[in-house]
Amino acid sequence: METFYRRLLKVLPRIGVKVLDLGPGAAVVFRRGDRTSVPVGGGADLVTRGKGRYAVTPLGEDAWMVARGTSKGAGREMTTVPFGETGARLFLGEAVSAEREREFQLAAAHYLCTQHVAALLEKYRVNCVFDVGANAGQYGKGLRRFGYTGRIVSFEPVADTFARLSRAAEKDPDWHVYNFALGREEAVQSIHVDWKTMNSLLPPSEYGKERYKRFAKGRMEEIEIRRLDDMMDKALEGVADPRPYLKMDTQGFDLEVFAGAGKRISEFVGMQSEVAPLRLYEGSPGMAEAVAAYEEAGFGITGMYPVTREPSSGRVVEFDCVMMRASEAGS
Repeated sequence: METFYRRLLKVLPRIGVKVLDLGPGAAVVFRRGDRTSVPVGGGADLVTRGKGRYAVTPLGEDAWMVARGTSKGAGREMTTVPFGETGARLFLGEAVSAEREREFQLAAAHYLCTQHVAALLEKYRVNCVFDVGANAGQYGKGLRRFGYTGRIVSFEPVADTFARLSRAAEKDPDWHVYNFALGREEAVQSIHVDWKTMNSLLPPSEYGKERYKRFAKGRMEEIEIRRLDDMMDKALEGVADPRPYLKMDTQGFDLEVFAGAGKRISEFVGMQSEVAPLRLYEGSPGMAEAVAAYEEAGFGITGMYPVTREPSSGRVVEFDCVMMRASEAGS
């Protein structure tokens, strides 16, 4: 027997009211345009304006993602990959091809490294990050995006790049910037510039020349080098109970920066260094040498993230190596 409700739904269009029937006990009534129902699952429906070019991807129990389609056709369902038992999922608009695998891996590694560092800064109560080899401020801006609110002290020796760093930090009162490099000894030295983000105090190795054409060009710029231990009092001024973290990305010069901290390296609760299984710069330390020096100073590895890979072989050229003092975790 037809219910009064059903009979009413049939009558409404006769008086200019449109009806979208969603099933027993549910309907949408409207006067203009079109409405489309897209089944979601679990007894739910998505009602859209127009023709409803949407796709719905289930994310687990009682959760879905809705993606708008294009004018050429219906919405495309996304692929989701669970991250273990964390409840997090990775969304993929399309399958990762063999050609794009390296790009995908490096992008994922960069994101995971940033997340890992942000979590460690909170866990170890870091309140001052020394950003050595700051370039245009990418690392500092990333720290702020991921919630770090403490002091940032950035060092960048190249004039043009330092100008960009200054602009990045100018509206952040607790982000201090310095226009010089850090190293083992105070000096005035020439640096290779116009190598994009790879300016270095060291010349390229034969392997580096083969890998990057930019190393055949560029120019030299005279810069000032100071020691890290001589800068620490000024950098930490006003920071209560300092718990500093040292990030180094100096294109083969990290171990020289580290040596310039002297005995005051013991004050750092953690550090991050770019270590290279394949040397891009002549005279730079190998990965094993660098990690051994950091471990001897009391740091232990918490994460290794590929920065660049060799396209032909897949070998990792450089890792971001994150290290902490385990004794400081519960301090």
